Amino acid sequence: MFESLVRKILKSEKVFGKIDISFVNEAEIRKLNKKFRKKDKPTDVLSFAYNEEGVLGDVIISPKIARRNAKLFGTAPKAELKRLVIHGTLHVLGYDHGRRMKHAEKIYSQL
Repeated sequence: MFESLVRKILKSEKVFGKIDISFVNEAEIRKLNKKFRKKDKPTDVLSFAYNEEGVLGDVIISPKIARRNAKLFGTAPKAELKRLVIHGTLHVLGYDHGRRMKHAEKIYSQL
């Protein structure tokens, strides 16, 4: 569903490789957040950068939390999922939160 979006971002960023997108339930993302970020709470998206043998990383998203966020932000659930895919992909590519990330998210959200 979001594979072509990720491919377009990678092409635009002139990066070659693969990023896997996974959708998990709230309990699973909470477990991963606790294990890797030491935060014992669910989150909407996690990113893991590997950059090994063509595998750039993983983006893991909780659709349930994305739906909750969409309602909170007044956006469509699909738009929120797209935002999380973009956000997670940019993290895998080395972006940190800030002005550069916000600018890239705005551009890629129009794809």
